[in-house]
Amino acid sequence: MQIAVLLYDRFTALDAIGPFDTLGRLDGAETVFVSERPGPVRTDNGSLALVADRGLGEVTRPDIVIVPGGPAPDVEMKNPVVLDWLRAVDATTTWTTSVCTGSILLAAAGLLEGRRATSHWLYVDELTRFGAEPTGERVVFDGKYVTAAGVSSGIDMGLTLLGRIAGDEYAQTVQLMTEYDPQPPYDAGSPEKAPADIVARLRAFKPSAESR
Repeated sequence: MQIAVLLYDRFTALDAIGPFDTLGRLDGAETVFVSERPGPVRTDNGSLALVADRGLGEVTRPDIVIVPGGPAPDVEMKNPVVLDWLRAVDATTTWTTSVCTGSILLAAAGLLEGRRATSHWLYVDELTRFGAEPTGERVVFDGKYVTAAGVSSGIDMGLTLLGRIAGDEYAQTVQLMTEYDPQPPYDAGSPEKAPADIVARLRAFKPSAESR
């Protein structure tokens, strides 16, 4: 089984690493990082880079695709090279997945039309632009498409899909091995729970579609 993790300029690191460090532990699986061109790809804060082992043209039939998100999804959703690759590999994938605003790239490629999907809470409503049905759930399955909400939910997505593929016990073993036992210091991980002023500040910080 081959798992392909798409990298592009200004992706969010944990969006890619969360599924990599959970789903990527599937016994016998090969995980490859791919981008338009092989080499280092910078994350959204510019201070970290992951290395793409292969170019898009070298990975043509992955079993699983993972599309991380980033703070400026409009940039890549206008990139025909990336969108064409997503459409091409989706024709033969067993699972096509995303984390955070990665679902907007899948939607822009026409892969989520008429399907339920999720994304980061600041961007989830934008899925309607492409005919998808947005939900506020943390991990959403619709056929072979698996979308996860904001950044940290990629860990949940990876474990949930791992359970579907290899069984609950295998996924529980990976969860224990990675000691994924969330006990956050604050109960502010969703707009429904966070202080209203913080929610408002983040909404104001989000760039408008016209300015991106």
